[in-house]
Amino acid sequence: MTSPMIPEQRQQELLRLLRSAGVLSIRSLTDLMHVSHMTVRRDIAALEDSGQVVAVQGGVRLSERGGVEPPPERSSRAELELPRKHAIGEAASELVADGAVVFLDAGTTCESVVPFLAARREVTVVTNDYYVVTALFDYPHIEAIHTGGTVDVESRSSSGPLAAATLESINLDICFLSTGTWDLEHGVTTPSTEKVVLKRAAMRAASTSVLLADSTKFGTFERFKVTPLEALDAIVTDSELPSEQQDAVKELGVDLRIAAVGGQETGPSAGAPLRP
Repeated sequence: MTSPMIPEQRQQELLRLLRSAGVLSIRSLTDLMHVSHMTVRRDIAALEDSGQVVAVQGGVRLSERGGVEPPPERSSRAELELPRKHAIGEAASELVADGAVVFLDAGTTCESVVPFLAARREVTVVTNDYYVVTALFDYPHIEAIHTGGTVDVESRSSSGPLAAATLESINLDICFLSTGTWDLEHGVTTPSTEKVVLKRAAMRAASTSVLLADSTKFGTFERFKVTPLEALDAIVTDSELPSEQQDAVKELGVDLRIAAVGGQETGPSAGAPLRP
């Protein structure tokens, strides 16, 4: 018999359902989650207090920026969604060939790629992330270049025009972008113009641009747009992105790579070559 979920688990499941449906009635949620009407209302109230959902007549919808905003502190974010990050990092590494020059954007998901590059030969990693540079100390055979730039203490990374200028002098084979918010309508977004400058510079410098973003960030957006999804060569996400959302992304012409979480079965291999 399945154990009852604790409130945090229920609320995460409620958000997952809303990312797929957009709006759901109280009745639908009680049926889908197998809980009482009162329990659903309590969870909605808690999520509404945190700004993640909005109660509507007879139901609930995601707030305008819907979804879970990750904590700003890097140490806190590093503990979130570890199985997803691990799976995405492994799948992303399959796109890196020996001798490649790779950009790893700031963030815990891109950092998760590092251990999987250990088997590659003559790889150069360019990054604006201080944690990534530190992680690379354990792999002295991988050449590391930090972009410099304006330092963001909370994320332990740098960005802005100085960092972008470094990227303009490097020919990247592939850039792995990170994001806390992505959706079909708004694409990849960020709350900082400094990060927009850096991410766009990385895309211009790279032959191939790949977004690494887990399914919990899908359906959310921030105020500044980095790029529409269709401008990317590929997206690597996890197998918990609902199938209808996967289909919608594929319809944009993007090469969608699905990384298995917890041994789940997936479709085509995430490590297959990118389409020309």
